Amino acid sequence: MEACRAEIAESYPCRDALVRKLYRYYRTGDPFPPAVYVYGQTSTGKSTIVQRVLRCEELVCAYVNAIACYTNRILFDTIVRQLHPQDTADEGGQRVEQLERADRKLEYVKDFVAELRQHLPAERAYVIVLDNAERLRDMAHNLLPLLLQLPEATGLNISVVLVASLPYEKFYTRTGLPPVVKVFVPEYTRQEMQRILYGDYRHRAYPAAVTEEFYRNYINLFLGTFWKVCRDVKELRLVANDVFTAYCEPVLDGTIPAHDSVRLWRNVSKTLRATLSTMYMRLGAVGATAPGDGSPWLARNLELPYYAKYLLIAAYLASHNAAKEDRRLFVKNHGKQRKRLQTVNARAKVTERMSIKVGPKAFNLDRLLAIFYAILDEKVGLTCNLLAQVSTLVHLKLLAYASSSPAAAASSSSAASEGMLDGSATRLQCTVGLDFIVQIGRMVGFNVRQYLSDFF
Repeated sequence: MEACRAEIAESYPCRDALVRKLYRYYRTGDPFPPAVYVYGQTSTGKSTIVQRVLRCEELVCAYVNAIACYTNRILFDTIVRQLHPQDTADEGGQRVEQLERADRKLEYVKDFVAELRQHLPAERAYVIVLDNAERLRDMAHNLLPLLLQLPEATGLNISVVLVASLPYEKFYTRTGLPPVVKVFVPEYTRQEMQRILYGDYRHRAYPAAVTEEFYRNYINLFLGTFWKVCRDVKELRLVANDVFTAYCEPVLDGTIPAHDSVRLWRNVSKTLRATLSTMYMRLGAVGATAPGDGSPWLARNLELPYYAKYLLIAAYLASHNAAKEDRRLFVKNHGKQRKRLQTVNARAKVTERMSIKVGPKAFNLDRLLAIFYAILDEKVGLTCNLLAQVSTLVHLKLLAYASSSPAAAASSSSAASEGMLDGSATRLQCTVGLDFIVQIGRMVGFNVRQYLSDFF
């Protein structure tokens, strides 16, 4: 046990309490708890540590992702195939048994329970790990109560580990659920995150000028900028490695001494600001490689789906054109328009009054989709995938929420995104500039300036 704990602590520090709890529940020789519910925020090491602990115990385990197993048949078949021991028959017997199981359809709960009773030896212990368990709320209503009482239904020493990001209270139904062992995994504190990021120094080869004290100062500076924006371990480690190249470059060139932290901070501050706004786009240290303001370079290196580019163009046109101009800009037969002196003077744009200089205005989802279908040549149906690309643009900070319904405004960004997909009155803004959107338009062969009222 201690050897395995030390191995896990070396790879995944700051999670010794979680490892101890899992060992207490799944130590060999004792009956397992019927169900253990492990929950916490994303990127806290829940799934990985659960798998490592159970692998060290050499148990018969089944690791299932609820996102991939979206029906009862796929879920039951995946669990049975991973739990069934393959060394109980000869090669010919295994072949016949596999063919028989392939013809059998495990679509109902009774078939799944009968399969476990028939093919699993009672003297062994089994564990089923179900990742992204919050997806069970969208499946059959009797599936979750069965998994929580699986030892009672099968008569086996079997346990179910549910790994989710929601608290257990979100699963309660009218009929109620049996009690489970709940294990909460907290987020990493700043000191723990420093320890995790500092551990990368020992696993990488750096020049002699990059000492431990130099790398520790860099991690403190990096977290001072990014800690309030992101708590995801994977994202922080990726961005920290990218920015560190620009941070230590003047030290390796000899232009700035390693002990002059003030000059190093001033040299890398531009890179930090640029990376801070594009950290979820996986573009690396933008400020160190992009010329000028970096907008055209960023647009050329940003990989977006085809329809997402048109959605972004439509969002920019909706943010920088007045709603009353949509008919004239996007409808072919919009009728004749009289040229009055008052209209001519109103359209005589001054630089300070141009929409692209004033800033983006808010628009609703209906107007965004109307402009999208007007500028797109082909016919596309309104599907969930199309609406999900709007949420992706929001996640990439290319669009921003301006206002929403009262319930969505009081909730988080994810709740507002769900409200948008449900059709609520959510209003958005486009956050990119003219140079950026012009470059996106060139990639799809669309002239953006032709549809901006400022250039008429």
